[in-house]
Parts: sequence; C-alpha cells; structure tokens
Amino acid sequence: MSAAPRFSVIGGATVNEILDGDPQAVVDVVRRAYLTHGEQQTVNPPSYFLRFPDRPDSRIIALPAALGGEFGVDGIKWISSFPANIASGLPRASAVLILNDHETGYPFACLESSIISATRTAASAAFAAAQLHTDRDRPRSVSFVGTGLIARYIEKYLAATGWEFDTITIHDTSAEYAESFRGYLTGLGRPGRITVAPGAEEAVRASDLIVFATTAGTPHVHDLDWFAHNPTVLHVSLRDLSPEIILNSTNVVDDVEHCLKADTSPHLAEQLCGHRDFIDGTLYDVMNGKVRPSADRPVIFSPFGLGVLDLAVGVTVYQEALRRGLATPVDNFFHDLSRYA
Repeated sequence: MSAAPRFSVIGGATVNEILDGDPQAVVDVVRRAYLTHGEQQTVNPPSYFLRFPDRPDSRIIALPAALGGEFGVDGIKWISSFPANIASGLPRASAVLILNDHETGYPFACLESSIISATRTAASAAFAAAQLHTDRDRPRSVSFVGTGLIARYIEKYLAATGWEFDTITIHDTSAEYAESFRGYLTGLGRPGRITVAPGAEEAVRASDLIVFATTAGTPHVHDLDWFAHNPTVLHVSLRDLSPEIILNSTNVVDDVEHCLKADTSPHLAEQLCGHRDFIDGTLYDVMNGKVRPSADRPVIFSPFGLGVLDLAVGVTVYQEALRRGLATPVDNFFHDLSRYA
C-alpha cells in the first residue's frame, strides 16, 4: 500500500515571508499559470457562493480547481468576505487553501490564504497592466478607487514590477481610509505627488491607469464622459462600472465564462445587449498577440479571479516552505488507512 502524503500546515507569517521576498518571481508564477490555463491544462469550475439571508453583504466562496502542466496540483480555496469586520478592526477577507495530491487526491497541505489571494490578485493586475501596454507607453498617473488590502497589494506589485508614477490619486467612500492610504504611501517614500480626491469622478479623470478595488455590489460609476481620456482600467472589484461603460470600452477578461456571471459589470452588460461580442478577448489572447488594445477607447481588464492562480502561488509557497523547513507537519493526520482494520 502506498503511504498517504504527509499533511502540513503553513501559517500566514510563513506565507508572507516567502511571498514578500521576490514579487517579480510571483508575477512569473501567475504568468505561467495563465499560460497553463490558456493551453487548456486546467479544470476551473464555477465558484460556489455561500450567502446568508440574515447577513446579505457577507459571503463565503469556494473556488475548486485543478492545475496541470508543470504544476500538477488540485485543490480549493475557501475565502470569506465579511465587510462588517472592518469596523471592528479585522480585515474583510479571511481564507484557507487546501492542496490535494494530483495522483491520489489526498490533501497534503493547508495554507493561510488571505495573503495568497491578495498576492495573486495583485500579481495578476500588475501583469495585466504590463501586457496591456506592451505596444503603448505606460501611464505616468494612477488612481486607486478603494483603499483596502487589495489596493495596497496592487500598489506594491506595480511598484515592484517597474511602474513609476508622477501622480497617485486616491479615493475612498471613507475619508479616513483614504487619508490612511495616503499616509501609508507617503511613508513608503513613493515618488510623485499623492493626493486624495473628493469623489470617484475626480479620481477617474485624474489618471491614465485606474484601479477599482472596492466592495461595491452594484455599479456606482455611470458617466461615460469620465473616461473620455481613454484610460486603462484594472476593474478588480468587478461591479463598479455600469453596463454602458463596459459596452463602450475594449474589454479583456481572465476567463469569459467565469467573468460573465454573478452580476459582474460585464455580466450586466451581456444581459443588457443580449450577446458577448463586446468582450474583445482574454488576457491569454493579449499575451499571444491575438488582442492588441488601442488607445482610442478605454481599456478595461475585468478579472473574476481564477482558482488556478491560487493553486499556482500556493504550491510554490508550499514547496519553498518545505525547502526552508517552515512547513508544520501534522503527524497521524490520516489514521484509518486499512481497508479492513
């Protein structure tokens, strides 16, 4: 009988230590995962949303996936979003990632995954921004609409991958959070002018790269004229923009089937017009030169967030934790392994 895989636990401090050291390497892991997905060596079924009638703004999402190719790992991310946590000082999101052996199906690791989730989201956004400007000058101005953990990670990954901005504009519905984010960036010594915009309109009009990282459940940005300067938009929170803005832009997604569901802005656009022709392609198509964004309309990247990215980053963390002796084994986690005791 084959031995069951050893089961290990990897906590957030170890995850952070490993991922914090080389952001460019993490972006490369995400790049390779996108290639593997584009080459159809993945299984990435729909996410499952656990919702609560008594807490309509909260949810827990299950993202199962299988990642083949060079990675060879299966698993699931279980991530909760409870916005009310923020008022009590807790982060909105918490998560774990379970990794399963590709051959036996046995789980072999449980990792704290809020950091993995934020990291893969930020690495994906930074990578997409670079890919969308392969044939165009990179913007020198950036606006962040929403100033939570995801915005912080995206700003970090943009800076770590060579983006330089003359101006950084910040907007949040909470003036306190916006000022805190400005203070955080100032403390990092980021070059350029850092300002807080009084509204989303001022933030959008101010920059050529816009990052939406909010907790919005329905579109709150409706005016096409705000985008008349044809910015690149990293629509990470997926539900900020009206269908009309989507329909009048170049649209790139990470996965068409995943992105056009759950009342995302692209999904609402599909419901409005009755087709998907407004989707110009996927990030994989951009990587392969099949889609080349032009400068004559806004360019919007809407990533639903693929479970295969969590697996790619998670298994990389696991392997490095083993190498450094930082994974904590749980002895005898699997017990009754004999068919007939």
